[in-house]
Amino acid sequence: MRVGVITFPGSNCDEDCSFSLGQLEGVEVSRLWHKDTASLGELDLIVLPGGFSYGDYLRTGAMAAISPIMSAVKEYASRGGRVFGICNGFQILCESGLLPGALVKNQKLGFICKEVTIEVGDPSPWTAPLSTGTQLKLPIAHGEGRFVVDPTTYSEMKKHGQIAFRYLEDLNGSFEKIAGITNREKNVCGMMPHPERAADLKSRDGMKIWNALLRQVREKA
Repeated sequence: MRVGVITFPGSNCDEDCSFSLGQLEGVEVSRLWHKDTASLGELDLIVLPGGFSYGDYLRTGAMAAISPIMSAVKEYASRGGRVFGICNGFQILCESGLLPGALVKNQKLGFICKEVTIEVGDPSPWTAPLSTGTQLKLPIAHGEGRFVVDPTTYSEMKKHGQIAFRYLEDLNGSFEKIAGITNREKNVCGMMPHPERAADLKSRDGMKIWNALLRQVREKA
């Protein structure tokens, strides 16, 4: 399994993602730079990590969404390639149009950094074999993690089983407590909690998500 982890100026979870992915048997991690424009077709998965891409000076994820490598990521996703965004990576996927909705300032406007419990939502290749309702303990660290979406789009998302994760409690004002979603085709996924930060310390629930990704790739191979 060949995984590409993108580093944008301001990324701060790229090393954590590479480390946790490196714990999986048979995974080869390639480091990608935001200015790379080469084809990504040889990769089985692309990961957009958390952080503060380009300092988040304009709007979270907005500048990264138009960086050179994102043209290649969009083309890769259009051919069915798997793309996974975490926290700032989730914001970038929404800003680039690869996922619906948007991530805006938390309801109480403060930065939240704590371990939380989420539950698996709609059945998805991103979480199999975890069943709907399975609870996971993962850390969050964001100031703009409130997921918003219009009711019509949300209805379509529900219809197509795109709600990947929900918070058990209302932490940041996210619509319907959404913590992670997929696109309609299920090859792009984004989530605000950090599985890479729950891979080798207090909680190892993050490895359940990484193992689901590994299973997804192997089953499609």
